[in-house]
Amino acid sequence: MLRCVTLAALLATLTLPAWAQMLRPFTAQTLRGELVVTQAPEVLLNRQPARLAPGARILSADNLLLMSGAVAGQRLVVHYTLDLSGHVLNVWVLTPAEFARQPWPTTTQQAAAWAFDPSTQTWSRR
Repeated sequence: MLRCVTLAALLATLTLPAWAQMLRPFTAQTLRGELVVTQAPEVLLNRQPARLAPGARILSADNLLLMSGAVAGQRLVVHYTLDLSGHVLNVWVLTPAEFARQPWPTTTQQAAAWAFDPSTQTWSRR
């Protein structure tokens, strides 16, 4: 029994680097912008006042959940989605590799005019 537990722990440890390198699953509704949490749920999104949705999630570059107070006042380059009311629902702080993916739409108009390939997580202008 102890051997099975040890083997399972070893296998889990060996797969951690693979999990860290996985692409985060952005969708065609995901936009890029700059987020500053002023006083939650109030934020500045691309220097414009906005609001976090109830249940909004902010994920670090390591894909860990961040509390809005932990990043208050910081300018973060992010990918984000909006809910049906226009509130910020999901936020991902970008890794250098994610930031390097260009182009990425910053407005819904750009996203509607461009083509998104979900398998490679890239956009192309039509």
